Amino acid sequence: MAITTQQTTILKNENLNSEQFNIDKHQLTLIFGSRYTFEDENFCQQFVPSSPDKHVIMCSTSGQIADTLVYDEELVLTGISFEHTDLKIAKTNITDQKNSYQAGQQLAGELLDERLVHVLIFSDGNIVNGGELVNGLNKILPKNVTFTGGMAGDAARFERTLVAHNEIPSAGNIIAIGLYSDKLEIGYASNGGFDPFGPYRKITKAEGNVLYELDGKNALSLYKEYLGDLANELPGSALFFPLSVTMPDSQTSLVRTILSVDEATNSMTFAGDVPEGAKARLMRSNIEHVVDAAEDAAKGCLEFHNTSPQLALLISCVGRKLILDQRVEEETEAVKDMLGNVTLTGFYSYGEICPSSNSKSVYADLHNQTMTITTFTEL
Repeated sequence: MAITTQQTTILKNENLNSEQFNIDKHQLTLIFGSRYTFEDENFCQQFVPSSPDKHVIMCSTSGQIADTLVYDEELVLTGISFEHTDLKIAKTNITDQKNSYQAGQQLAGELLDERLVHVLIFSDGNIVNGGELVNGLNKILPKNVTFTGGMAGDAARFERTLVAHNEIPSAGNIIAIGLYSDKLEIGYASNGGFDPFGPYRKITKAEGNVLYELDGKNALSLYKEYLGDLANELPGSALFFPLSVTMPDSQTSLVRTILSVDEATNSMTFAGDVPEGAKARLMRSNIEHVVDAAEDAAKGCLEFHNTSPQLALLISCVGRKLILDQRVEEETEAVKDMLGNVTLTGFYSYGEICPSSNSKSVYADLHNQTMTITTFTEL
């Protein structure tokens, strides 16, 4: 018996037809949609399951993925049932925590068990520090337990993101799904395809995910020089020119996307930490390379499986969607071509969570501008 799935899409304000898709029949239902849709509490109430042993995750996005199609307005519902895998949900709100690092530690601690094999993360993408959340999870979870996931999105608005488990979605929520099984194969990979250019520069002044200086010079002013006329379109135009950041005492490079700029302090806020002492280099997009990277990520997932995957969760960055534009489905098609007959579901995010493909470590990192894929097979 394999993992069984069912998938459907519905429009905003369209009532769910229980004969077509009944959330109470599925062990886990993932619902991806726009923030505006999830702000309608009366509409969302129909997705709250009647039984506490059924789990519904709602997550706002910057675009929804169903098979190879990408949607902006429709809700994508994917029902998932495992035969030999148990689920446990841990959740918190960042306002109830000291910081994102503590939130990660708490969530990981609630899920610990000898049968735990993997954790899926769906987090607020606006007020949660994704890098610190990942660090907290890494601190507590044992080395034999991997975790992947992503940060919720809000199109390219960067205003407010919403996540929920079995309730009406709200801001600040972080959901962690523990998967417990001895018959579940998990594959994962993350790849970007952006091309670095220009010199390496040392981060000489930063606080957490806020960057002030590169090589002792104001980082925002330097960045604007590279952007030229596109500087007038910040922060949106920054999605086309992320930074490659090589952490201190590490050979691992992570891509960091700008979330906002502050003209008063001449600073840039990124989706992940940019620590002092790290080396930074600008990157730019190449559509063919971006699509090829999605295919490479799918290929990387296959290395974890003895048989074909039955389910794939795709979390790709909002920046990739904007860059690919009318060609956005080329990357989902590339994934499908590589993985074969598999159910694809997912969304465009404000940050992707996965162990780095260029690192031998199983510890996860927060990525930007990547296609991150998690694949599942139940033996």
